[in-house]
Amino acid sequence: MAWDVMYNSMHTPDARSKADRRATLRRILDFARPHRRRIVVFLALSVVTALLTVATPLLAGRVVNLITDADPAAAGTIVFFAAMIAVIAVTEAATGIGTRWLSANIGEGLILDLRRAVFDHVQKMPVAFFTRTRTGALVSRLNNDVIGAQRAFSDTLSGVVSNFVTLILTLGVMFAISWQITVLSLVLLPVFVIPARRMGRRMAGLARESAEYDARMSTQMTERFSAPGATLVKLFGRPDRESAEFAERADAVRDIGVRQAMLQTYFFTALMLVSALALALVYGLGGWLAVHQHLSAGAVVSLALLLTRMYAPLTALANARVEVMSALVSFERVFEVLDLKPLIADRPDAVPVPAADGGVSLRFDDVSFTYPSADKVSLASLEEVAQLDPRGGSEVLHGVDLDVRAGSMVALVGSSGAGKSTIASLATRLYDVDSGSITLNGVDVRDLTAASVHRAVGLVTQDGHLFHDTVRANLALARPEAVEDDLWSALRRARLDELVRALPNGLDTVVGERGYRLSGGERQRLTIARLLLAKPAVVILDEATAHLDSASEAAVAEALSEALHGRTSLVIAHRLSTIRAADEIAVVEGGRIVERGDHATLLAADGRYAELYRTQFAAA
Repeated sequence: MAWDVMYNSMHTPDARSKADRRATLRRILDFARPHRRRIVVFLALSVVTALLTVATPLLAGRVVNLITDADPAAAGTIVFFAAMIAVIAVTEAATGIGTRWLSANIGEGLILDLRRAVFDHVQKMPVAFFTRTRTGALVSRLNNDVIGAQRAFSDTLSGVVSNFVTLILTLGVMFAISWQITVLSLVLLPVFVIPARRMGRRMAGLARESAEYDARMSTQMTERFSAPGATLVKLFGRPDRESAEFAERADAVRDIGVRQAMLQTYFFTALMLVSALALALVYGLGGWLAVHQHLSAGAVVSLALLLTRMYAPLTALANARVEVMSALVSFERVFEVLDLKPLIADRPDAVPVPAADGGVSLRFDDVSFTYPSADKVSLASLEEVAQLDPRGGSEVLHGVDLDVRAGSMVALVGSSGAGKSTIASLATRLYDVDSGSITLNGVDVRDLTAASVHRAVGLVTQDGHLFHDTVRANLALARPEAVEDDLWSALRRARLDELVRALPNGLDTVVGERGYRLSGGERQRLTIARLLLAKPAVVILDEATAHLDSASEAAVAEALSEALHGRTSLVIAHRLSTIRAADEIAVVEGGRIVERGDHATLLAADGRYAELYRTQFAAA
């Protein structure tokens, strides 16, 4: 009954259909199902509270009648009724505390479930999702919108149940005492209903608008408060402009907040005014009837108290529409993220990467690939655009054939934008191919579990990312069960153990956001140490020394030689020394492999590789 009342209170002729709203409610109930036992107890206590609410006015009326009778023999009965009122007050306080405890547990439990669901789902999204999404907007879904959604359980649900029961009981008792006064008291009832229907739509619109501006503020803060973002703002001398942009968004949130507050104030002021007028009616008409012996004084007092108890739940039920519409906006924004389909998912019969004595081989067979369109990987509200572009990009890889035998090294060379990094992303299954296949030990990666692929294939990029955490935590990301000796072994092989020992707290030294407390070469060696700890069978290097100075490059090169030893390697190279060490060189241009062979053979062919050698590698 409570959920039906909530549904009816929020149903309004807008862009969303009745079926959509029922579907949303079903999904909300799915999240509530693990908490159903507490919800049942919670609702039972709410009903008890409603029953106690009606009992006190009746007892108060009996006391008034006994007092007006002026019978000394009734003194004991008056004291008894007063004690009963006190017991009811204590019981109400106790049930109120119990109800609040359950409300907090249900609400916080729902927050936990929603946040975990969104966090786990977002982790399954492709890299393209993160390259398009505003981080602050995504964080806002996990914070503001989740908290807004849980209010539907912790506040609105209990209010609907207890207020509905209170309203029915109160009306029943009032009709039993004096149906005439009760009917006249309800004449002003439409004043509650009409504003509530209009307020619900306006408050829902304001809630959605406020959520959008909150997300924009979060995005700006997330980007500008990071080390590279703050550096960029300072370098270009733009703090005043940034402050003005932030103030503009914050002003919009403030204005919406003022409008919401004033709408609610007008609404409640009108309702309280109507309640006061109805109370005056009860005292006037009830007093007239009492004077003419048609009604007792106690009955008038009971009616007045019951009326105050009746209009309070009426006010709450009228406002439930506003609260439900606001909470529904939050639920819809959370479900909007959960409804995004991950592009990569394990098949039901997926198997681990098969083991082989010689290691793991990697093969590309007639692979073509186009990066997914925006509408497949993102949301307009997360990108701050009106509508996502449904058009896909142009094909970036065309019929790529590449065979990296187990234990061998293949180097990829080519001009910028040729498709080398795309090949690396596909090999690690950050994306799936459009046609053709990529196999590990002869099995298509789409038939393998994603977890086993990521354990078997390790990637080191030119900008190795580190979390704002300790050296230990950044290393343990690769293998959480690793003991301290394993960590030091990986650091030693990455030529970084002496540096870490010299840090103030050793392994427990915090490296800063994205590792900015370390130099570029030190960061890169730490990412290589992490790779060594993971022990992947296949290593992919995406220009891992591209932006390092000569000294740092030499240190990283030593670490890389340790990482590549005995492993299958696919190296996107820009240094001649790396290319000469490769068993085969593949030249990538325009998304195709146009040449392949060893260094001497390709130079003798005097083709694209020879041209790249003369322009990029000869000096080295």
